[in-house]
Amino acid sequence: MEIIQTKLEGVYVLIPKVFEDRRGFFMESWSRKTMEEAGLHYDFVQDNHSLSTGKGTLRGIHFQKGDKSQAKLVRCVRGAVLDVAVDLRHDSPTYRQWAGVELSEENKKQFLIPRGFGHGFVTLTDEVEFLYKADNVYAPEADGGIRWNDPDIGVEWNITDPILSDKDQKNPFLKEIEPVF
Repeated sequence: MEIIQTKLEGVYVLIPKVFEDRRGFFMESWSRKTMEEAGLHYDFVQDNHSLSTGKGTLRGIHFQKGDKSQAKLVRCVRGAVLDVAVDLRHDSPTYRQWAGVELSEENKKQFLIPRGFGHGFVTLTDEVEFLYKADNVYAPEADGGIRWNDPDIGVEWNITDPILSDKDQKNPFLKEIEPVF
């Protein structure tokens, strides 16, 4: 597996070795041993799976607060997304900066996002299936979000009229909330 550091400390793109032949493919999508050899120590405790039916569906920017925060390893197993991590660590030199990567069933890339970051994605195709590994269980009382089009963050989603949940339409701007991390 190739592990590539993004411009944000702790955020990585993971490119698995894929073995393909006429029958299909095989890949190792997660290996604790490989990650620990790279100095990355995660104990994932929950897997999530989402389906977004329409191109232009935007989910995020989401996070969990405090000791309920989650690191995530995400991948797209059907379709394609632009996946984004936003640094919400108030004392970080990259606070409010974001990194993004296209994840698709074709490229099989994964995105590793540590605690202290917001996460979101926009679907680039119809019928997108997306998998998340999380190192902490979901806690509704710690759930938080930031407006997808926050100008202080400036994520380049390349979409003007996304399909949003009611919750995501109402998320506050970063400057309207207390520092999260």
